Amino acid sequence: MSNSKIWLSSPHMGGNEQQFVQEAFDTNWVAPLGPNVAGFEEDLEQFLGESVHIAALSSGTAAIHLGLILLGVTAGDEVICQSFTFSASANPILYQGATPVFVDSEPDTWNICPKALEEAITSRIAKGKKPKVIIGVHLYGMPFKVDEITAVAEKYGIPLLEDSAEALGSTYQGKPCGTFGALAALSFNGNKIITTSGGGALVAHTKQEKEKAVFLATQARDNAPHYQHSSIGYNYRLSNICAGIGRGQMEVLDNHIALRRGMHDFYVDLFKDVEGVTVFNEPTADYHSNHWLSAITVDPLQTGGKTREHLRLALEAGNIESRPLWKPMHLQPIFEKYPYYGGNVSAQLFEDGLCLPSGSNLTDAERQRIATVIETFFEK
Repeated sequence: MSNSKIWLSSPHMGGNEQQFVQEAFDTNWVAPLGPNVAGFEEDLEQFLGESVHIAALSSGTAAIHLGLILLGVTAGDEVICQSFTFSASANPILYQGATPVFVDSEPDTWNICPKALEEAITSRIAKGKKPKVIIGVHLYGMPFKVDEITAVAEKYGIPLLEDSAEALGSTYQGKPCGTFGALAALSFNGNKIITTSGGGALVAHTKQEKEKAVFLATQARDNAPHYQHSSIGYNYRLSNICAGIGRGQMEVLDNHIALRRGMHDFYVDLFKDVEGVTVFNEPTADYHSNHWLSAITVDPLQTGGKTREHLRLALEAGNIESRPLWKPMHLQPIFEKYPYYGGNVSAQLFEDGLCLPSGSNLTDAERQRIATVIETFFEK
């Protein structure tokens, strides 16, 4: 193909990342500790505010896993998890030998439905198994219904583990996502709004929780002159080199958020006159999404039979990456045997939804290519 690939969400460097990485090499801090790790954690703490304590880790999945451990999840427990998400939200439940209980989404934010959540809780309690933790996800950067979800969690005394992997920079009523739950997970994978190549973080509210997370993330080595272990540990700490990339990325985070939101506005304008296509948007002014990924739903009943899959293939023919929305966990072969509560909101979103190129580094020429393919597709 003559046209270069337009990716869904590619890494976007800011300029000073190499300086921090070079400093790590110059000072021989190449292990999973050092000045960049501490500096990156401090940068995140300042950005989120709310007196949080950050443990920088190797992935967002590691953060969810450690979060479950800190919240006391063990073999035989049940953990409620939003079904409409990436498998990394649910996999750590099985790491602990616990049982996932999946809950459908609501159509406003595409996130965990408060009514279905309460139905799941009361049903599991009636079966003699009160859920140990609730995992709620801010999907594609859109905050879940924080007031309603936290009210249900508090009503039944179940801690909320916030999967904010996609929502760094998003807020609800002015408060940052990642600060609402008992604990929260962030991700800095290569496709996220900022990246450390691979990496994540656990957001805690006390210094003691952070220290426990770091202890577990560094093989749970006891305080002794020799290697002594009284707990099972993990190799989950972020390297000082990767943290250096993160420090450079934090310098451009606000700009990346503005550019991602600009891509969302681009699609709002592009589809404003296309019947049957809806751009995923904040339901009210309380919600402020970083619009990590811009997404649409396509109703073939209003588009003359044109589906999201037809559009995806048209974009692919133009060497432009797009992707169906997440396939819900309760429909996945590995998870379909587990309990599920709700209707078919998430299943319908998967059927009709498409994520579009959303990178903060897309050029005007690339946006024009995207627009040309989409406009041509819907004109036919």
